[in-house]
Parts: sequence; C-alpha cells; structure tokens
Amino acid sequence: MDSATNNEMEAGVVEKQDDSDSFIKVKSKKSQKRKLDAADMDTEGPVARKRPQFPPISLDKLKGADQMRKVAVPAHRYTPLKENWLKIFTPIVENLQLQVRFNLKTRNVEIKTCKDTQDIASLTKAADFVKAFILGFQVEDALALVRLDELFLESFDVTDVKPLKGDHLSRAIGRIAGKGGKTKFTIENVTKTRIVLADTKVHILGSFQNIRMARTAICNLILGSPPSKVYGNIRVVASRSAERF
Repeated sequence: MDSATNNEMEAGVVEKQDDSDSFIKVKSKKSQKRKLDAADMDTEGPVARKRPQFPPISLDKLKGADQMRKVAVPAHRYTPLKENWLKIFTPIVENLQLQVRFNLKTRNVEIKTCKDTQDIASLTKAADFVKAFILGFQVEDALALVRLDELFLESFDVTDVKPLKGDHLSRAIGRIAGKGGKTKFTIENVTKTRIVLADTKVHILGSFQNIRMARTAICNLILGSPPSKVYGNIRVVASRSAERF
C-alpha cells in the first residue's frame, strides 16, 4: 500500500511539474514597447533627400491670362469723373502700363492688364486709385495710392459706432465736420490723413497707424466727446508716435 501511494504521489509531482513547464511567461507591454522604440531609434539614420529643382518661369507665364478689375461709378460721380478723366487716365496708362476705359453701358471703370504690364500689383494700385476718387477724394490725394506702398483706404459708417437716428445722427456728423469743416481739417492735419464725409459714411486715406488715430478721434466725436478734448488726445498720441520714429 505504501509503495502504491508513493508511486501515485510521484506521478502527481511529475504531472504538476509538466503543468508548470507548459506555462509561458508573458512579457509586459511596456518593456516590449521600449525595446521597439529603442530598436527604431537605433535603426534610423540620416536619409538623403533630393532637393526639388524647378526651372525658372518666364514673365509671360508668371502673369498668366490678362486680368481685369471693375469699379462701379455712382450717378453723382459721373461729372467729376468726366472732368478729371485725363488726370486719372494718364498715370494708369503711362506709369502702370495698364489699359483703362469707362463702360457706358455698365457704368463701370474697367482696368485691364496687357503685355506691357511689368508689375502684377499695378492692377490693385490702379483699382484703389480709381476707387478712392469715386469715394470723393481729390485726384492728387488718391494718386498717392499709386506712388506709395504703405497707404491704405478705410471706410465705415457712423451708425456702426453708435446706432443713431434723426437729429442725433445729424449732430454726430456735425461734430465730425465742425464749423466750416474746422474739426475735420484739424484731424487731417494732426494725423496726416485725408477724410471724406459722404452722408453717414466716413472714408479715411493714410498709413495704418495714422488711420487708427483718425478713426479713434472720429469715434470719440460720434460718442459725444467735445472737440477740445479730442484735439488734446490726438496731439498727445501724435507727439508720442513722432518721438518713437
């Protein structure tokens, strides 16, 4: 009996050993990932990349097809446009090498590039020049958009600043203009800009920083600040900007 029990126990021990051998130790995912990352880092080497070579493009291909801009002309600007057409026509054709005409059917000033056009940006300059004149600026002032690169044109409505109606709107426009245009001229001289008041629209021509000063002054006048206080604020800001430069 003892020998039989001993044989059974030994057989059980053997079976247990066999079961233990059948288990496989599973490696943790973190260690596998680290090893893979390390292997990738080791295998990566300097990859030689070829630089793309593009042949030079000719001027004709760079221009592409002829482009055209149209500027609508309202009825009240027909006569000024007719009187100043030669002053508008000459710089666009001679200096910018563009083609320009006034379409009688559509009432638009059409500006088009041609084979003689050297600069692609000339079309935008000419369109801004004509647009500035149509908005009410003098030809000499609008011509600065063609000659200088850092001039911009900004427009906004008085009601965008404050929703006014009736007499309140008229008084706000009167505060911007001043008696005999004195306030508007003062803002123009201090900020070195040009301002046009057309009904409830305000158009400002100048550099970015000067437009910001003029716009701030006009907004303060619309909101009800007295002109004397606005003058003082403008002069302080203008003197600071002059000291910077």
